[in-house]
Amino acid sequence: MTLNTLPEGKSAIITAVNADKELRNRFNSFGVVKGATVYAERYTLAKQTMEIRINKTHMALRLSEASKVQISK
Repeated sequence: MTLNTLPEGKSAIITAVNADKELRNRFNSFGVVKGATVYAERYTLAKQTMEIRINKTHMALRLSEASKVQISK
């Protein structure tokens, strides 16, 4: 299961990040790492981006970026 399929208001554990080095470094700086709990806060109306929360950090991701993050419930 990937992060872009996580329903709004639900949480999951990150199991892997399958991204290139540049995107992986960006994810690491925001705490998007294996073992972290991620919450899907909301999706935009056009379903092109989503807001996630990890600990107290909120960030917006394109769904194409979120599809590179493997999760388990």
